[in-house]
Amino acid sequence: MSESKSSVAVRETFSSMKFRNFRLFFTGQMISQIGNWLTLVAQTLLVLKLTHNDGLSIGALAACQFGPVLLLGAWAGVIADRSDKRKLLVIVQSFAMLQSFALAALAFSGSPPVWSIFAVAFAGGIATAFDNPTRRAFVVEMVPIENVQNAVSLNSALMTSSRIFGPALAGLLIVTVGYGWCFLVDGLSYIAVLIGLLMMRPSELRSSPVALKVKGQIREGLRYAKSKSDLWVPLVMMAVVGTLTFNFNVVMPLFVKKTLHGSDTTFTILYSVVSIGSLAGALLTARRTSIAVHDVVVGAALFGMAMCIFAASPGLVTSFPFAILIGFTSIIFMTASTAIVQMRAAPEMRGRVLALQAIVFLGSTPIGGPILGWICDQFGPRTGFLVGGVGALGAAAWGFLADGGRNPLRRRVAALPAAETATVGPITRETPVLH
Repeated sequence: MSESKSSVAVRETFSSMKFRNFRLFFTGQMISQIGNWLTLVAQTLLVLKLTHNDGLSIGALAACQFGPVLLLGAWAGVIADRSDKRKLLVIVQSFAMLQSFALAALAFSGSPPVWSIFAVAFAGGIATAFDNPTRRAFVVEMVPIENVQNAVSLNSALMTSSRIFGPALAGLLIVTVGYGWCFLVDGLSYIAVLIGLLMMRPSELRSSPVALKVKGQIREGLRYAKSKSDLWVPLVMMAVVGTLTFNFNVVMPLFVKKTLHGSDTTFTILYSVVSIGSLAGALLTARRTSIAVHDVVVGAALFGMAMCIFAASPGLVTSFPFAILIGFTSIIFMTASTAIVQMRAAPEMRGRVLALQAIVFLGSTPIGGPILGWICDQFGPRTGFLVGGVGALGAAAWGFLADGGRNPLRRRVAALPAAETATVGPITRETPVLH
């Protein structure tokens, strides 16, 4: 009996789950990422409580959370390329677990000084700087080349689905037992990640070549990315969108509290609704078999339009469907820009290129966060969303022109062969691309 179309679609959507190492990774991350959102949401709401809804303080918190990515991101990418990524992740995740326990201790103390929350958030940012390029480069090593696009999309689905449950659970814990329990549960959730990493079979990993320790590797990574338009154009677009558009953690709580006159619970529910749209977008892109700059441009344009629509939302009732639209379009852009960087970068350069993406995405938050916090204080949170929408639309327009307005079908066909040969300095390598 032939399989139904729905069975085939499910099998294709979750094809990477047949690999044991990826299943272990996926399960551990699913638990830990929910915990991570507990911390992100609880930190934001705790600072709002301590500072009486001050937008600039929320921007400063974002700067502490992601500033280390800007400062250390490039070096972290080099470390990722030089290291056994599984072992490096064990170290980084252990450090992140300790940071969550430190936040729990501060929250349980009563009314901690705001600077102490900022200081521990900065320590968490250090963990993020090393975790981001290492973890995303490691995803590529757990599955065969033909399953990489699926693994990237499922990883995005994992991250976004955790945003559905994490904020909602944070709201429940804050109302019932307090902020400290959010941080404590997050710390305990890292145990699942560490168990999954330690249970993996190294012999089944498709390990990338380890880069030799030589001078100038950060500059080499930057030169390499600039030499490839399929890498450079998405990176520049991500810099703009990351700075102005992806600052949900700054604008969203201010919009809920100041514009909608909502509560902590309202904020966590609305954030979860955004994540429902993100999950739908991630699952939709999981079946994509090719990627091109055109997909990144379209994603940015849709994201920008969704932000502008949300900025015009007249009240809480209309905010929920518009929030789904924001989540859906944001992950369309994020998945496309991440997949093209992961797939087009040479294996020995992947950590550095992904670190560059983390710098322009997460590392731009210390710049955009305080700016948008100030804009929201001066002109209202709606203006903050509008600025983000215009920024994404501008990035899409620039990306289209920078890509030469090329025929997307011709560009996509060019992405289909199983590998392409190129030269990076004296090294000849094969770069896997989608097919």
